[in-house]
Amino acid sequence: MNSRAKLKILHERDLVDKVCVVIGTRPGIIMFSPILRALHCSKIKYFIIHTGQHYSYNMDKKFFEDLNLPEPEYKLENVKDFYLHGEQTAGMLKGIEKILVKEKPKITLVGGDANTNLAGALAARKLHIRVGHVEAGERSGDWRMPEEHNRIIIDHISEYLFATNKKAKENLILDNIKGKIFITGNPIVDAAYQNLKIARSKSQVLEKMKLKSDEYILMTLHREENVDNVENLRCVFKGLSLICKDIRKKIIFLAHPRTVKRINEFGLNNILRPIHCLQIEEPVGYLDFLNLLVHSSLVMTDSGGVQQESCILKIPCVTLRDNTEWIETLEISANILVGVSPKKILEGTTIMLRSGRMWDNPFGDGFSAKKIVNIIENDITMKGDKT
Repeated sequence: MNSRAKLKILHERDLVDKVCVVIGTRPGIIMFSPILRALHCSKIKYFIIHTGQHYSYNMDKKFFEDLNLPEPEYKLENVKDFYLHGEQTAGMLKGIEKILVKEKPKITLVGGDANTNLAGALAARKLHIRVGHVEAGERSGDWRMPEEHNRIIIDHISEYLFATNKKAKENLILDNIKGKIFITGNPIVDAAYQNLKIARSKSQVLEKMKLKSDEYILMTLHREENVDNVENLRCVFKGLSLICKDIRKKIIFLAHPRTVKRINEFGLNNILRPIHCLQIEEPVGYLDFLNLLVHSSLVMTDSGGVQQESCILKIPCVTLRDNTEWIETLEISANILVGVSPKKILEGTTIMLRSGRMWDNPFGDGFSAKKIVNIIENDITMKGDKT
């Protein structure tokens, strides 16, 4: 066997006592911020690969600066230029694999369900590097969603499954997952608590946008099924128009670049202009976003991460989707699904504005990152572990 063939896989004796953290999207950076802090405080050597899936100054680099996180040692180039899921995942897989062959970590950590995480998990699995999946076991039940494919595949090829709660563990057991399951809670709770303290001291976004607490609805919109479909996008904006007629609240729309592009391509500006209460703003840094969220009356979103954050921070949520992987937010009445029906958007907003905020946080106690890092540290220091 030649040297080139030997590099197709790595053996246990090749691996060194370090952890690779793979990130590349806004939710991933946020989720891993407390884990990176916990790793920094531990004796574990680690490095970060940034896949570049969502790269822009506001969406990525500024997060690292604002949250005092270490710069990634590795950054993949041109991934954001890939449009199709397959080519994007393949590009990241190729880049991550080369880095893993060079660094030879014992464990690769991925978190969530983006293409970044699938690429990281596959690259590690093919090289016989152990995979740890943070936020394992979540299910929306919608097989059309790329995120659903990703999270299920990642769960099946992971050695360590860090589940948010018993429901996630039950999903993993039903799927006959072979790895070790740990109920750790979700580090998004740690992130919300830790980063909100930073946001309160640094963010001046309310002053810049001339907003007062509880006078506005916050909105984000970015998922393909909504922004890449002209009819769905038009319906969402019709729903906003109904809200402006019936509810005296500003709507602060943090418009994702792709959403703005689609609005222009679809010629929908004529629908937006008459919506007098709508204030369209560019995406903001994470600290500003947290500050906007915690001072809002309600959030409208199609983001899984925002559904979690709003639940944790006791902000009512209206989800512009027909399903959610965060079923627990529905069960405690912190969230409501309305799809893109204009009538349901108005009804859901009205219901949630009248709701109380007395629900218990179902995502953990704020110490998830430490639990995850402790499990990893114990694994790395065990002698002769051939898992």
